[in-house]
Amino acid sequence: MTGALIVAICIGGAILLVTTIGLLIIGIIKVSKTGGISKKDKQAQTDETQMIQDIYHGLSKMEERVEALETILIERQRKDFNK
Repeated sequence: MTGALIVAICIGGAILLVTTIGLLIIGIIKVSKTGGISKKDKQAQTDETQMIQDIYHGLSKMEERVEALETILIERQRKDFNK
């Protein structure tokens, strides 16, 4: 009876070990294929990247406008000073 119990525990342990190793291998393969990011997360990351790029381009345009306004103000001050 004791021998059968030991054999059953060993077989059960072996099954758990094989299952755990199999799941680890499947997980590693899945992560290597997707880069560890789900499709939903990739789409969210893409949207955030696009939003940041839009903000950057908008700020670049705003900087150009501010520089143009500064130039206009400097020219007005020079005209007023020369009068």
